[in-house]
Amino acid sequence: MRTLRRFIAAVLLTAVAGAAMGAPAAASTSVVTRGSLVAVNPITTYESRAQVQGLLTAGGFDAADARYGVSLHQLIYRTVDTRGQVTTASGLVALPVNDARHLRTVSFAHGTSVYRGDAPSVADDLFLTGPAITFASAGFAAVAPDYLGLGAGTGPHPWMDVPTETSASLDLLRAAKTFAARQGIGLDREVYASGFSQGASAALGLSEALQGGADPWFRVAAVAPISGAYALRKAEIPAVFTPEVQPRLAAAYMAYLLTSYDRVHDIYRDPAEVFKPDYVAIGDLLDASHPGPEVLEGVPATVDDLLTDAGRDLLRRPNARFAAALREADSVCEWAPRVPVRLYFSPGDEQAVNANTVACRSSFAARGVRVPAVDVGVDTSYSGMVHEGSELLAVPQIARWFSTMAGSH
Repeated sequence: MRTLRRFIAAVLLTAVAGAAMGAPAAASTSVVTRGSLVAVNPITTYESRAQVQGLLTAGGFDAADARYGVSLHQLIYRTVDTRGQVTTASGLVALPVNDARHLRTVSFAHGTSVYRGDAPSVADDLFLTGPAITFASAGFAAVAPDYLGLGAGTGPHPWMDVPTETSASLDLLRAAKTFAARQGIGLDREVYASGFSQGASAALGLSEALQGGADPWFRVAAVAPISGAYALRKAEIPAVFTPEVQPRLAAAYMAYLLTSYDRVHDIYRDPAEVFKPDYVAIGDLLDASHPGPEVLEGVPATVDDLLTDAGRDLLRRPNARFAAALREADSVCEWAPRVPVRLYFSPGDEQAVNANTVACRSSFAARGVRVPAVDVGVDTSYSGMVHEGSELLAVPQIARWFSTMAGSH
């Protein structure tokens, strides 16, 4: 049984046990603290629709469908780490400035960040906060997890670790429900899940967990991942050795993958086995305390400059522990959704290659589920990259789709 399936079962048992015992939220075990709210830090409020429209437009998002002002809040909450121990994480909650007392929720999971300051609840970059603001201005309660180790979290971030991306997302939903109730707002059961890049896998992991009954209240209503790396072993890793992936970013992603997976799964004995001498200490650069530009300056121009022969071989022919970890990451499309799913992508993505979307769609089809792939076009205005532009293009489209679905319920 896959780790994520075990996680879903464990979360369900935890929720049932906690309800049966009537346990207080302040208890010290993971059975009763998952999703409990530790602190709330107000960030800012955009009082009017016009303010939100101006903000989103300046950030490159289509703001034509913005309806309300938005208030932003950082939540600190209890969740679990990669070993199942209780820890804290942070996330952004965005609420519409209106009179609604009941709201449906959108969970949006952000893309890859190497620096803990580049997370939705602490960043001032509209690329990170814009999705939550877009969904909240459309009338949803929007939650955006920072993930472990980012935002107000501590320690290195376990990149592309689907179980903790799922748990951080699920536990933020629970914390947001408590927070909203304190504002006199009830969150309906329906959760619309989306996410970009790394967050595309997180959105699918959360959706599978909710469909599997991981929470006694929340249930998934629709899923709309954007430009994900759904097939690391079949699509993404082979592509980093080709011009299809931007070369320096390919080196950065593979350094992040190997160092993160080694921390969690112990996939090599010594960094010198896999990294060339100048990059043996690259894991220190990827500890979430170094800003993105510093990290990019510290990685070589290509994957071949980064890795030893053994390192390249590890990626191409993973050992047992690494293979098991990659199977976990690649399992996000290996289930049969009972709700609508759309996979959003931009053609020519130079980071999460389009073969990932093809593989995910095929995996769902093999389970009897037809999932459309939505080509959002190309926008390189944000970073000069197709990949980032896919978020700017897809998020407003997804907000319209979710709004249409919510209105039909």
